[in-house]
Amino acid sequence: MREVLSTSRAPAPIGPYVQGIRATGTLVFVSGQLGLTPDGAMAGEDIRAQTRQALQNLEAILQSAGARLEHVVKTTIFLRSLQDFAAMNEVYAEFFGAHPPARTTVEVSALPRGALVEIEAIAVVP
Repeated sequence: MREVLSTSRAPAPIGPYVQGIRATGTLVFVSGQLGLTPDGAMAGEDIRAQTRQALQNLEAILQSAGARLEHVVKTTIFLRSLQDFAAMNEVYAEFFGAHPPARTTVEVSALPRGALVEIEAIAVVP
């Protein structure tokens, strides 16, 4: 279903993600998730709380498709400030552990509802 791609001919990842993933199966695309609770309230004012909630939202949507976080092959993370990168990485690593997906992280000038982070994902369900 997913094979981690790794080569010494490109730089090693600088966080909990891999250089690339080769995937086969049914694709599931999860729209960007903010740190909003299911009732629409912001989970907290800090990056850790918002990252945790965004990933819990992503996980719930994946489960509705019969998928799990381990099926995620690619995420894109939008941060309002790259100064939050290390703290976001800590929470992200809790969710993806030893088998993280490929990832892109970018700083943006603003996010909906004043959020600090938004995370989207692509998963492959066997």
